[in-house]
Amino acid sequence: MKLSIVQRVPCGAGTVKGVARRCRLTATAYWGQTGAMLIYKIFRADEWAQLTEAGETAGAPVDVADGFVHFSTAETVAETAARHFAGEDALVLVACESEAMGEALRWEPSRGGALFPHLYRPMRFDDVAWSAPLPLVDGLHRFPEGLA
Repeated sequence: MKLSIVQRVPCGAGTVKGVARRCRLTATAYWGQTGAMLIYKIFRADEWAQLTEAGETAGAPVDVADGFVHFSTAETVAETAARHFAGEDALVLVACESEAMGEALRWEPSRGGALFPHLYRPMRFDDVAWSAPLPLVDGLHRFPEGLA
């Protein structure tokens, strides 16, 4: 499975400020190109549509209730999917560069004392590094190549 990469610069060499372009890369290739630490958010189709249309979101109902947008790391995203999205199809996996979120992103203890990234501001579409479908196959979520 390939990813839909959203970047402000064209893929490859060179930079063009303010230009959005979609590229096709694996999660591993993205990491290799940018060196950035990615964090992950799983959206239901309607939540993803709201973010893409409005340009920002306070997140899912659980995020709104908790006062921050919940994210996962590469090591925890599969468990997050199994725990909170079991049996759900038509999901979208979204990756964001943690460093770009600045001080609004805090690492706080959660499941079993593991540190999880929590975003204390609305998530913006500009935060998205890439997105990919997260299909349900034989009862399990199938993650993109190089992840989970």
